[in-house]
Amino acid sequence: MASVYEQVYRHSQDDPAGFWAQAAEPLYWHRRWDTVRDDRRPPFHRWFAGGEINTCYNCIDRHIDRGRGRQLALIYDSPVTGTVRRFTFEELRDEVARVAGALAAQGVTAGDRVVIYMPMVPEAVIGMLACARIGAVHSVVFGGFAPKELATRIDDARPRLILSASCGIEAGRVIPYKPLLDAAIDLASHKPERTIILQRPQAEAPLVAGRDLDWRETCDEAAPADCVPVAATDPLYILYTSGTTGIPKGVVRDNGGHAVALHWSMEHVYGVGAGEVYWAASDIGWVVGHSYIVYAPLLRGATTVLYEGKPVGTPDPGAFWRVIEQHGVSVLFTAPTAFRAIKKEDPDGAFMKRHDLSRFRTLFLAGERCDPDTLHWARERLGVPVIDHWWQTETGWAIAANCVGLGTLPVKPGSPTRAVPGYDVRILDDEGKEMPRGQIGSIVIKLPMPPGCLPTLWHNDAGYEESYLSRYPGCYLTGDAGYMDDDGYLYIMSRVDDIINVAGHRLSTGAMEEALAFHPDVAECAVVGVADDLKGEVPVGFVVTKAGVARGADEIVPELVERVRASIGPVAAFKQAAIVARLPKTRSGKILRGTVKKIADGQPYTTPATIDDPAILDEMAEALRGLGYPKGAA
Repeated sequence: MASVYEQVYRHSQDDPAGFWAQAAEPLYWHRRWDTVRDDRRPPFHRWFAGGEINTCYNCIDRHIDRGRGRQLALIYDSPVTGTVRRFTFEELRDEVARVAGALAAQGVTAGDRVVIYMPMVPEAVIGMLACARIGAVHSVVFGGFAPKELATRIDDARPRLILSASCGIEAGRVIPYKPLLDAAIDLASHKPERTIILQRPQAEAPLVAGRDLDWRETCDEAAPADCVPVAATDPLYILYTSGTTGIPKGVVRDNGGHAVALHWSMEHVYGVGAGEVYWAASDIGWVVGHSYIVYAPLLRGATTVLYEGKPVGTPDPGAFWRVIEQHGVSVLFTAPTAFRAIKKEDPDGAFMKRHDLSRFRTLFLAGERCDPDTLHWARERLGVPVIDHWWQTETGWAIAANCVGLGTLPVKPGSPTRAVPGYDVRILDDEGKEMPRGQIGSIVIKLPMPPGCLPTLWHNDAGYEESYLSRYPGCYLTGDAGYMDDDGYLYIMSRVDDIINVAGHRLSTGAMEEALAFHPDVAECAVVGVADDLKGEVPVGFVVTKAGVARGADEIVPELVERVRASIGPVAAFKQAAIVARLPKTRSGKILRGTVKKIADGQPYTTPATIDDPAILDEMAEALRGLGYPKGAA
């Protein structure tokens, strides 16, 4: 298929109103919009002002009304419980309508907030769609978050009701949720009127009389609720992301622009058609789960997979391939971290060869920078296109991608390709001037941003402007650093904070990580800049070796140093690295480079609430002491 990317991209820039009006046509509007983009109050641009829509209707009922009610809508696959459940669009509608009716019976109406604190079970997806059905605003909090973090979000969103479960299940362990929820409610100033608790047999929870309701008793017999039209500019959900002050920022997503952008992206970015099986291997607590487990596939009329498991360990590195074969997955979207974990445990792809992947067509990677070595490994073993793409919680969908549905452009490993239609991406220096091609700067998006992106923060317009718009007036600051090559391909090298200054030279830790990742013994790696009296900052590397590697640091580290020297030059001053058993990450797979830097510099730090395992920071501190950090440590 010849690419029509240039033509489509130019249309989106020259006539954004016409472009997005056309994209909105396949959806059902209870009332057509008055204005495609309302620019009366910049920088708070609003899409499809005057229109009325219901996101749940467009995800479910619209397909039933068009004769596709018996098509599979949702497949729940849980290797940790040995369960597979399937829902047609009709069955999903009936479940959603009953839960929506139960919410309504508890007094929840359009505009009320509902916090969802649940594991990866169908009821979590059903709860999100039930909120959308009656116009309530959901705020999903990653299951297992500590009480203090959950309480902070409760106080900001001020929910009328909380949906939760008795427990979550990880590989080999059960995590009781109810004690965490009870503690969070005790800590919170705002007290929700009710909670509805899904009792899981692995760990049932005691209920608080007068406050807690049993999910099955409350929802199964509830009168089903119909879809409630809401303004296109009304909020669909709030999703909290980390703030620099330690106070989470409530990213708002509207109903109209969100539905239009995600529906458009499924066809044109991911190349997925109605009726195909699409799998985003993420968690509903993250933006990927919101956008591409729940809303986008269902808006498109595709079948979506909800997976309660891991890429390795549930039960082995062949877990993903089993799911793809068993359910006929055409397109998979996951994080590079997942593939690095698989590569570490199964470097030769032996588990992959045990499964029939003939229906599998495309792999998409996002969530962090995809090193070229991981991309090459996946492409060579899968034999399908591997598409790196880049986006953020705040945007809700891809900023840069190789848009499969527009005809694939040539792949350049290390680049998420070019800006997606609708986005005007620029690279700026500290003074706000555009950087020459090939030179690293701050990546920004020229305002107004396309539909689907955050219109503001929850009840915090000032915080939205301060966090994202004040640094470069007229532009949204992504917080990422990178460059654009002569062909317009973007390279996302690191967060702005991960650009280090070595003796006056601005260098990207991402470029150094890329060099380390190509070492044949390295499964994954991270580079951080630490304080140095002479050079200002110097880079320090951390690598996890592949399974079966017996060589030690005395052999591997000199080779790593030489690779960085050959790739970037002596100016990088890369001389130190440690081999570690694992890297500190958030539950979504992002490496906590900033925290490691604080440990190395001897600065106080707070253990991030999103960390996968807090004990790993002690391991990193020990590795740093072995390298002499903080200065003077033995």
